[in-house]
Amino acid sequence: MYCSHCGSLNIDTDRVCVSCGKELLSAPAVAAPPSVAPPTAAPISPMPPVPPMPPSAGPLPDELPQTSGKAIASLVLGLFSLCLPAAIAAVILGHVSLSEIKKSAGRLKGDGLAIAGLVLGYMGVAFIPFILIVAAIAIPNLLRARGAANEAAAVSSIRAIVSAESTYASRFPSIGYTCDLAQLGGSGGGSNGAGLIDNFLASGTKSGYRIVLTNCEGSPSAHFGVFAYPVKPKVTGTRSFCADDSGVIRYDLTGSVEKCAESGAPLQ
Repeated sequence: MYCSHCGSLNIDTDRVCVSCGKELLSAPAVAAPPSVAPPTAAPISPMPPVPPMPPSAGPLPDELPQTSGKAIASLVLGLFSLCLPAAIAAVILGHVSLSEIKKSAGRLKGDGLAIAGLVLGYMGVAFIPFILIVAAIAIPNLLRARGAANEAAAVSSIRAIVSAESTYASRFPSIGYTCDLAQLGGSGGGSNGAGLIDNFLASGTKSGYRIVLTNCEGSPSAHFGVFAYPVKPKVTGTRSFCADDSGVIRYDLTGSVEKCAESGAPLQ
């Protein structure tokens, strides 16, 4: 330490200054700073237990009931129950889905859809036989009406061809009657297309009947024969029709062309 009188440096253990002999005064003790205790963390209170969810809160999202796919399919098929396979499938899927929903303990829903599919399916099953009965009665009547209309059209075609042959023979005396329907049809420009019948009739098929010209012999031809017979016997027509240059139209109930020409009954 240093002497406070002469400033000489002394050893810290000396009591008297080695230079001036004065008593050394020790430096005042520096008070140590008070020790500060480290802050103690507040005790963490334990979290209160989570109360159980009351029963009225309902199931968790993962446990929500799912709509039965079979119930949906039953309803969709029931909407098409006029088709017999769809009606039967709707009834089967409806019963299966109702059974699964009852056994699922709330995991499945859609019993209303299944019941609707059942109702529509049973209605279709009950209604389809009625439709079949009506169809069995109506379809033959429609076919007969269509056949009668085709036969009436065939008679009109025969008359039109007989008239056209007469006009053609008078217009082209060097040719006489023709056995080519195309010569009776066309645009009326000449003997190869006189325009005496419409093009549908000139094609040889009209209203379910096939039209054929025959028996044109000689030059000029003095005779012809025309025949009309159904394209689909018993479907597009039943009777066959025929005529010749005499203008008399005959028919045969069996639809035979040969019988019409040989023994056909005159059309009244």
